[in-house]
Amino acid sequence: MVTGAPTSDTGLLDLIRSAGPMGVAEMAHAMAVTPTAVRQRLGRIMAQGLIQREAIRAGRGRPRHRYRLTEKGLRVTGSNFTDLALALWREISKIDDAEVRRTLLRRVIGNLVESYAHQIEGRTMAERMESLARLLEQRRVPFSVENGRELPVLTAHACPYQELAEKDRTICMLEKLVFSELLHCDMQLSRCRLDGGGQCEFRPT
Repeated sequence: MVTGAPTSDTGLLDLIRSAGPMGVAEMAHAMAVTPTAVRQRLGRIMAQGLIQREAIRAGRGRPRHRYRLTEKGLRVTGSNFTDLALALWREISKIDDAEVRRTLLRRVIGNLVESYAHQIEGRTMAERMESLARLLEQRRVPFSVENGRELPVLTAHACPYQELAEKDRTICMLEKLVFSELLHCDMQLSRCRLDGGGQCEFRPT
């Protein structure tokens, strides 16, 4: 099963995003943890390409290091645009011409697939699912992959657009189509949290 980054990693990313470049001691003080704990988290996050380290020299002696978000880190931490998504979806829904709506949604799907496709790795279905789950975890959407069954199952443990889905389930079908394109397999939304239960499940057909 794929699990996401610890909440403390997310908190550290948010701290650097709001406060700007920081040193280890500053981060440790702000988060009320030890410098060793901060360094461990930085190591994990730097391995994901979300943070970069820069050396600052002030006279003689060893340089001090400060950490800032990379472009990828800025995209990940700034990915909560729920209000904008709701507004855009409402405007799309107001378009009277059904063919225009379908064309626009196809373009949205194509754009999302193009943005994510090069980040999906793996030769098997399970490997591609796990790669997709990691990608979604980086965007604070908790997904996991269950491999103990005949076919792997992609599970969403939280909905990134709960309010929108409650008003219009079309967004669920859009998500299913995006997953199908990224995984190169028709996916079925076999379980939806809106029908009860705490999660959604996507299965290969």
